[in-house]
Formats: sequence, C-alpha cells, structure tokens
Amino acid sequence: MPRTAARHEVVIEEHRSALVPRSWLYGDDLDRLRSTKVVDVVEVRDGYALRTRATTGVLQLERIRLVLRPKFPIAGRQLINWLCYANDRRTPDETLRNWPLGQDGYAGLVPAALLHECRLLLRRGLRRDYVRRPRIDTTLRGRLDMEAQATRCYGAIDRLHLQTFEYEDGGWENLVCGAALTVAARRSTDPAQIRRLLDTAAQFPAPLRPLDAVPLLARGQYTRLNTHYRAAHAWARMVLGGGGVSDLLDPYGFGAKSLLLNLNVLWERVVRRMAVDAAVAVGGRGARREEGVIRTHGGLADRTPPFNPDVLLAFPPQGEGSTAPRFLAVDAKYKNYAAKNVSSTDRHQLLTYIAGYTDPEHPLALVVHPAPDGPTERDLRIEGPRGGMGLIKVLGLDTRTSPETSVAPLRKAIAGFAASASPA
Repeated sequence: MPRTAARHEVVIEEHRSALVPRSWLYGDDLDRLRSTKVVDVVEVRDGYALRTRATTGVLQLERIRLVLRPKFPIAGRQLINWLCYANDRRTPDETLRNWPLGQDGYAGLVPAALLHECRLLLRRGLRRDYVRRPRIDTTLRGRLDMEAQATRCYGAIDRLHLQTFEYEDGGWENLVCGAALTVAARRSTDPAQIRRLLDTAAQFPAPLRPLDAVPLLARGQYTRLNTHYRAAHAWARMVLGGGGVSDLLDPYGFGAKSLLLNLNVLWERVVRRMAVDAAVAVGGRGARREEGVIRTHGGLADRTPPFNPDVLLAFPPQGEGSTAPRFLAVDAKYKNYAAKNVSSTDRHQLLTYIAGYTDPEHPLALVVHPAPDGPTERDLRIEGPRGGMGLIKVLGLDTRTSPETSVAPLRKAIAGFAASASPA
C-alpha cells in the first residue's frame, strides 16, 4: 500500500487506551512503535489497541501523530521549570524564553531552551581559543606538516602543508552549540522558532556534518573557563540524540520531532532534590546507599533486590548516648492522591518503611504527590489490635507554581521530624 502524506492525530491519556484502524498503523510505523515500548500494541479485530504507560509527550510517525497526554496537566512554562529543577539547571530568564506547547508538543520545549542558553552565550561573548587549522601556503607559518608534505607534494616546496593555530571561536564548545541549533531548526515545525534558531546558528561555528559534534560533546572537558557552557550543552545533548540531561529524553524521540518524557521519573527526581535540600537545611542529609537497607532473605536463589524508598533522609541521633542516625522515608507517587485514597499497596509499602527505618516513638513516613489544584495535606494513622502502627503524611505539592514555592508542605514536615516533634 503506498504511503500518503496525511497524518492522523491520536490523543491518549496516561494509562488509557485507544483503537487505531489497521490502515493507520502498519509497516515501519508499527515496528518502530513496538520497538520504542512507549505503548503496548495489541492487534484486535478492527485494528490495533494502543495502551499507554507512564511516558508522555508526542511521537510523530509516518501516518499518525501520537499525543500522549499526562494525567496531570502541566503548563509548558511550569514543565520547563520542573525539568530544570530536577536536573539542577539554571531557570531560564522570563524575558527571553518562549515555551509554547504548540504542534510539536513537549518537543518544542527543547529547541526553545537551547535557543535561550545560546543567546545568553552570545550576550556574554563566545569563548575563543587557539584552534589547529590545516593550511596550504607558499610561506612557512606555524608548523610544517612533514607527513602531508612528503606524501602529497613529494618533496616539492612551492606549496607548503602547514598546521597553524588560530585564535578564534571554533572550539568544541561553540561547535556543539552550532550543530545543535542547526539540527533543531531542521526538525522544528514552528516557522517563527525556525527563523530564530537559524539566526542564532549563523553566529556560531558548526561542523560540516552536525552529528560530528556528538563525539566532541562526549569527550569535552569542563574547566572554570568554559563551565558556563554546561546548560547549553545539556539541551544540545537532547537535540543531537545523546539523551537528556538525565536521560529523560528518549534517544530516538526528537529525531521524529518528538519528545517523550517519563513523568514518573521526573516527579521522583523533583521530590528527591526537594527532600534532600530540606533535610540539609535542618541538619540532616540524604542517606548513603549502604545505610539502613531493607532486604528480603530466603527468596529463590536469594536474588531479591533491596526494598528502598525513593528518598531516605538521615538525621543526627536523638538524645545523649545514642549513635544511630534517625531515618525518614519519603516516597514520591505520581498519582492523584488529592482526589482518591492512598492504595492499600502503597500503604503496605509505607508501613514497611516505617517498620524498617523509624523508631517506635516517631513511626512516620511521607508520601508526596502532585496536586494540580493547589497544595493538600492529610494524615493517615494506621492502627491495629495492639495500637498505633504508624503515621503516613500525604502531601500534595502545587504543580501550578515553581518547585521552590511548592516545596513548603514537604519542608515543614521534614523540619518537624528533624526537631523530634511527635507525629501523633
């Protein structure tokens, strides 16, 4: 069957399914969709049933444009804030950035972020350094390339093969930016953004083949002279296909004008940084990997992995004579716990953390979830025939605001535990 230029749009929310006619999805599209493992593809009588997982974003195939919507709506302006916060990147300047979720979906955020960082570099002035250049001249300038002179000129001296060192902006740092801007312009569908990308790319040097910048990025070293390029290079990695700042970008995604984000992973990273920063502010820290691990023994071949929370915080011991640190488990749940009860599975999980990490006087654990309608907070007291078993604080963080603002309920709960306040 011949391919057509028409592309059908299929919109599916996280953990939902949709039926796609057989004529919309076959051949290379079907193979690629199955290989990405973004959705589960099941062949049914009338076509294919697509069921989404935790990945969201936009995936453009030959015949369909698959829009995977998050179950929690996050504006593009806020999404870029949470991405930067999760990966410890500088928040972009409001006067320069433009983060629309247009027809490129989340994919449009990446070239916009790259463009912003490259413009900041141009404001500051591109770094210049001595760059080796091969030249052919009639007078000796720089170093004589003996191998080229012997093999290409056979000893003749009317033309000299030279290696010169020119003080210019052709260093690897600028080449990476130029290549990424060029690639982003080719793959964007927004005419205004394409024009801005090309105008900025013209002010950077670039390799003849843009993807030649990928090994430069992999081998590059940062010093105090070029560390201000880190943010631009982080977004350049996304565009050039080397993964995101923390591999949040699917490596093959943006090549098809697509950006696929696992919002479960993003939420865990955001909560981890929030919790550790809040603990450090009150004298605590993030627990080391080898501290307080909960293990299961007696499994088949004894290969059961450790039972660890998303974040484990450690605080100084309480009282004189005690040397053991106090632990607080924080679990990030990308679930709508503002509108529904915490599942029995998650309650059992948190009770295990309480039993394994906390002392009987302060049996506390925290569950942190997104709250798109404003911050929420409630306590779950788990009681048994012999009395209280533990307290689970369920904290909803406002996703409409910046991470620095929405962290307040979590910071308050961690400060209370650090002060040894009774959770009862």
